[in-house]
Amino acid sequence: MLKHGGRRHRDGPLTGLLGGSFNPAHAGHRRISLFTLDAIDLDEVWWLVSPGNPLKSAKGMAPLGARVRSARQQSRRAPIKVTAIERELGTRYTVDTLRALKRRFPRRRFMWLMGSDNLAQFHRWKSWRAIAREMPIAVIARPGYDTDALASPAMAWLRRYRLSAARFRNRGEWSAPALIELRFDPDPRSATQLREQDPHWADGFSGAPPRDEVTHSLIHVSHREPGA
Repeated sequence: MLKHGGRRHRDGPLTGLLGGSFNPAHAGHRRISLFTLDAIDLDEVWWLVSPGNPLKSAKGMAPLGARVRSARQQSRRAPIKVTAIERELGTRYTVDTLRALKRRFPRRRFMWLMGSDNLAQFHRWKSWRAIAREMPIAVIARPGYDTDALASPAMAWLRRYRLSAARFRNRGEWSAPALIELRFDPDPRSATQLREQDPHWADGFSGAPPRDEVTHSLIHVSHREPGA
């Protein structure tokens, strides 16, 4: 598998997974993804656009098709694939999604990517320790959340598995649990701010069902899904 930087990984492609509502996707998502690609030497990043986050209210959630289209707009000309594969897998919780992805793509190696805001409440996720045992986790700094993340129950458990990005790249193995903390100039943009500035942003992303960039199937939105 040829890397985006021209090098070759013999053990299969290294894929970062960034999950979220992408309501809407924005340049901050792209910036975080490209930074992580280089910092951890990944081949590509998949944006997992969630049909519905169990920890978030469905109120104000745009239709899945609009969120996927906004993500595809932000990921153009980058080693990023936009997918709503959870609909096809039939999974709702992250731990189930990650296990299903590993079964479906056994030749890939995955890493879970999340901001420090998610680490701060990671202990509320279903089977969060099991998530950490499924694949390495990279945490990207988010403005205003570092203190809460460092003081969180999840960090108290994960701290023993910390690795630097350089050590992770060079150790020659892909095992979990492993926590890699990445710091760079934080991006202040957020989907919440964009929705406040333009409550009707999704109107600009209507149209025919978009195509999933991982499964290559059309994403038909069910009326039972949040925002549909």
